[in-house]
Amino acid sequence: MPKASDEKISALLPAGGSRLRQIGFLPLLAIFYGYTCGGPFGYEGIFHDSGPGMAIVFLAFVPFFWSIPISFASAELNSILPVQGGFYRWTRAAFGDFWGFQCGWWNWSGTFLLNSLYGVLVMDYLSLYIPSIAGYTKWAGACAILILVAALNARGIQIAGWFSVALLVAMMIPVAWLCAVSLFHLKFNPAVPFVPPGAPFGLVFGRGLALAMWNYSGYEQLSSSTGEMKDPQKTFVRILVWNTPMNVVTFVLPLTLALAVLGNWSEWKTDYIVTASRLIGGPALAAAMLIAAIIGSLSLSLSTVLYTTRVPATMAEDGYLPAWLGKIHPRFGTPVRAIVVSTIVYCVLARFDVEDMVNVYIWTRIATTLLTLFAAWQMRRKDPNASRAFRIPAGKWGMAYTLIFPTVLCALKVAQSEGYVWKWAPWLLATGPAAYLILRYAFKLKPTPLAATTNP
Repeated sequence: MPKASDEKISALLPAGGSRLRQIGFLPLLAIFYGYTCGGPFGYEGIFHDSGPGMAIVFLAFVPFFWSIPISFASAELNSILPVQGGFYRWTRAAFGDFWGFQCGWWNWSGTFLLNSLYGVLVMDYLSLYIPSIAGYTKWAGACAILILVAALNARGIQIAGWFSVALLVAMMIPVAWLCAVSLFHLKFNPAVPFVPPGAPFGLVFGRGLALAMWNYSGYEQLSSSTGEMKDPQKTFVRILVWNTPMNVVTFVLPLTLALAVLGNWSEWKTDYIVTASRLIGGPALAAAMLIAAIIGSLSLSLSTVLYTTRVPATMAEDGYLPAWLGKIHPRFGTPVRAIVVSTIVYCVLARFDVEDMVNVYIWTRIATTLLTLFAAWQMRRKDPNASRAFRIPAGKWGMAYTLIFPTVLCALKVAQSEGYVWKWAPWLLATGPAAYLILRYAFKLKPTPLAATTNP
């Protein structure tokens, strides 16, 4: 005889949930690693901007105040409501229809800027060896990459998952090669100097913190595909436990070893790992690392499409968005229409210079992360007796740790945002309330009732 709370939780499952394909631990871990890390690429500038010592400290310790608290909150919420759409539906259950919509809308609309960049990034890597890649040729190539990634996602989570495993293995071979070669040529203390000589401490601190937060963000996104996990309550926690140490090692070890060989921290910039590989291991290692960087970008794009398109599909199933957007493909078990619509937007934005606009997107990421964190606190208040397979440890102190440190980091990031971010990010956030009012009252879309989650 099922518990009453189990029956209420089942009311939150998507109507097409029985048609969703499911996969197990290893491919899910590969997808999530691709989303939250994607290899030691794209953040090399942190050593130049913040100094090697501060950069290593940030990369090693920010997870304890950022990604680990987010993982705790997500794991507890998932143990109560293991549902497709994850953090969006948790926010709705905790705070109601309006904030549930904001969480889903901000996540979906904000990642238009993010994912359009990944196709361009692949072409940027290729242009290092093919200088003619520019203009419309670059755009066409970026669109081709995005369409390929979308097609893999549309074919099903099994294909996307095992393809991610293959990408992970292929990507880590050159990274391990770099680490092995570096061990035999160590010359410098990689943590010296701690900060760039003469640089204002506040400036280098802010830049390093922002990049480290970016590297370790997105841990709540795993929950958007909960309905596609086998045994989601156990699998979810296992993935979070494995993923954070994997990310820390990936972000810290290869570049720290390379820095200990070269000592030229002031020359480091984005994508410098390819140059470092050439200086340490020669042209062969450089070529292999370039391929690994391209693979890392593909992995990021593949996982981003997977996680972000599940949210609008789930919102459509809940009545927030047009119902056709949430239809699950009868053969592939994926939200093909949500994938197609998202990919069209990605391709359009790939024509423009959106790299700086990613900093605008970060405000939507901060908003959805904070809603997820406080949903854990709210569900403790609303449903303290609900069955929880995982509970944030240390009682009230653990909950305080989970809420306070990420909130402080978010406030610091927002306060230190550039002027153009302050100009445009509020407008991006404002699209949430505007879309809610237009869809609710102009198009007469009415959200389906959400079952109460309080135990009788």
